[in-house]
Amino acid sequence: MSKSILIIDDNKGIRDAFTYALEDTEYLIDTSGSGEKAVSMERKNKYDLIFLDLKMPGWNGIKTLRELRKIDKNKPIYIVTAFYKEFFNQLKDAREEGLQFEILSKPIDSTQILSVTKDILDMQIEP
Repeated sequence: MSKSILIIDDNKGIRDAFTYALEDTEYLIDTSGSGEKAVSMERKNKYDLIFLDLKMPGWNGIKTLRELRKIDKNKPIYIVTAFYKEFFNQLKDAREEGLQFEILSKPIDSTQILSVTKDILDMQIEP
């Protein structure tokens, strides 16, 4: 069974860049332009990996992360951002709350996207 990825970013160009980087893989790709929609999608689809933007209108990445963690505490979630310093205290608080996530800095190129994705998903053991 193919593994699935959810890309959450309010910028369509970023969503498209991730989709393009992963289009020739066996992974199933879904995208969302908002945290609210993404949480609904996760409830329905149970993705294997999530890439999450930090700075978004509506629910920012921290709020979205908290809601995603209510669904699954252990799923690999990579926050992809150019605003790490701006959200440093909120990210620190999230870590102290026990929320698991990794950080990737924008800009990120297709080689990095593919490498991170394969490293994470190829390590997962099928149930």
